[in-house]
Amino acid sequence: MHKDIKMKHLQTFRLIEAVNHAGSIRKAAEDMNITASALNRRIQRFEEEFGSQIFERLPRGVRLNPAGELVMQHIRSQMSDLARVQNQVADLSGERRGHISIACSQALAPYFLPAQIAAYREEHPGVTFSVNVRDRAQAEQELSNFSSDLALVFEPLHLVDFEVLSAVPQPVNVVMQSNHPLASKKEIRLRDCLDYDHVLPSARYGVRHLIDTAAHRIARTTAPVVDTDSFELIRHYVLHENCIGFQIPIGLTAEDGRDLVFKPISSKDIPIGQLYLGQLKGRALPVAPSRFAQRLSLILEELYA
Repeated sequence: MHKDIKMKHLQTFRLIEAVNHAGSIRKAAEDMNITASALNRRIQRFEEEFGSQIFERLPRGVRLNPAGELVMQHIRSQMSDLARVQNQVADLSGERRGHISIACSQALAPYFLPAQIAAYREEHPGVTFSVNVRDRAQAEQELSNFSSDLALVFEPLHLVDFEVLSAVPQPVNVVMQSNHPLASKKEIRLRDCLDYDHVLPSARYGVRHLIDTAAHRIARTTAPVVDTDSFELIRHYVLHENCIGFQIPIGLTAEDGRDLVFKPISSKDIPIGQLYLGQLKGRALPVAPSRFAQRLSLILEELYA
């Protein structure tokens, strides 16, 4: 960077992040409980010391310019490093504090993560969590911009900056009522699924990608009666119309089995997908996220490896 940014700028970092989030110095000043003129002076002073403007002044607010985007990336890295050190100090004193942010596929939200977070907090009640349901592209993006410490995502898109901590197999399952014609079949083939009304997740999800790719290989197309961003909707919709939906095993539970039947689609048609636990490549995680990641890796491998 043009100049070294020291820890003396920590409060200024927070102000810059607030302005970026608000898109307006006036709104950010209200959020931070300071005057707009004082906030503007702090930003201008930083820009003078840094040697370059970081905000583009617009008629109705401000936005980061390219230099500002680099500064924001540096700020997030600095804040992450500081949180790691704070957590290490707290860990040394036995306080076991910290915060863990996770970007995850929808399948993790109903059953798996609530159970794992509650179990972890029983041992470490000082640790708090943020859980953000994201599609596979968003999850990877949140790692790279330090919005999330960890990502649990099915069939991620790129894996370029994704350091894999654990990977477990997850076959695509058909979800249906017990009286559906496919429910009694020993082997579920994709061509049979496509002969019936079906509900599909939208194209940005890994399950849909695997289904569409496999359908193309057998010269078929998908024609969902409902296309949705919600796997919860899929699981509940098939109870109302005797059609079929799709999900991965970690997003299902024995409780669903009281009302639904779920069976894997033959791997002859759809290769078994992978659920990845990962972090940003090269990032030293704070103590709490690092330990939680180790715990998740062990549990995932016990359940699915």
